[in-house]
Amino acid sequence: MSASTKLSTAVKAICSLSTAYPEPLTSAKISSDTGINASKLRKILSMLVKNDIVESAFGMSGGFVLKKNLSELHLQKVYYAIEDRKAFFLDVKKDLGSKYEEQLKQIIFFLIFLPRSRLILKKKWK
Repeated sequence: MSASTKLSTAVKAICSLSTAYPEPLTSAKISSDTGINASKLRKILSMLVKNDIVESAFGMSGGFVLKKNLSELHLQKVYYAIEDRKAFFLDVKKDLGSKYEEQLKQIIFFLIFLPRSRLILKKKWK
């Protein structure tokens, strides 16, 4: 599963869980709500459990529940929970000055160029 697929799957699952918060939902219910394959969904949910985003409960009233309110959850934490490679962090200061102007241009070019290149390569690989 690609990074974008994993992230979108995790976000859909979290959104589904947030509608029932603080009550648990079964993976079957989340799967039917989101249209995500149940097997793939359970893999993602297990990663979210390991990273303290979601809690799992066993038994008749078991399922998955968000550990925190949705407003307290950051997308970056979700990304880190499901992705092997970590996103880079840009520390951009308010007062960059001319010293950093060229580096900033290169970063902006990279941020614009990378997604476009990925799409081009993805089309060629198909």
